[in-house]
Amino acid sequence: MNLTLKIWRQKGPKDKGSMVDYKVSDISEHMSFLEMMDVLNEQLISEGKEPVAFDHDCREGICGSCSMFINGEAHGPDRGITTCQLHMRMFKDGDTITIEPFRAKAFPVIKDLVVDRSSFDRIQHAGGYISVNTYGNTQDANAIPISKYAADEAMDAATCIGCGACVASCKNASAMLFVGAKVSQYALLPQGRIEAVDRVKNMVAQMDLEGFGNCTNTGACEIECPKGISLENIARMNREYLSANIKD
Repeated sequence: MNLTLKIWRQKGPKDKGSMVDYKVSDISEHMSFLEMMDVLNEQLISEGKEPVAFDHDCREGICGSCSMFINGEAHGPDRGITTCQLHMRMFKDGDTITIEPFRAKAFPVIKDLVVDRSSFDRIQHAGGYISVNTYGNTQDANAIPISKYAADEAMDAATCIGCGACVASCKNASAMLFVGAKVSQYALLPQGRIEAVDRVKNMVAQMDLEGFGNCTNTGACEIECPKGISLENIARMNREYLSANIKD
């Protein structure tokens, strides 16, 4: 395939960026999207030009770092996948592909397609953990009875990889699906109930402090989420937050 790529280029956080056009040729439909980007960068390097900076790590849909906004969609036109799992067979010969970084006030651009998502880390640090007695008469986790429903729901919430597609897809740049998933994975289990009140209050407060918007109720986050995190997690977080404030 021969393609035209319109890519956002920005030298640094404080520099003004712009879209730059590139041509790539002989792209196999079996390539992943990141492999296509590798071909472009090899081409740019051979021409003595600066390659396009983009995040990637596992290239297996696990780490969530390879976040790109492709043709107006987080992670591109496919569903249930991350950018690294997107294959070029989703495009046609002669296509023009627009590639941008995830856009959000809380995700400032570092360079080109790389954004700073440390705001997610700070939300996690605010309450995304449990305190466990690791000495003395510690109870075996396997001895704690948990219903099949709760276990399945908690596992589904825990599949969130923190890629930020929910934020990039939301017109309010809301992180409520991410925070809802992190709150839910603990709220559904007995080990997480001990600190449930402080957890939801602290994580929501940090989310607001980072500058994320409120939920739009349009459901774009769930549709674009590569792990299919359900909107039910936002509802659960809202219930937890309301309950925590009443108890307080």
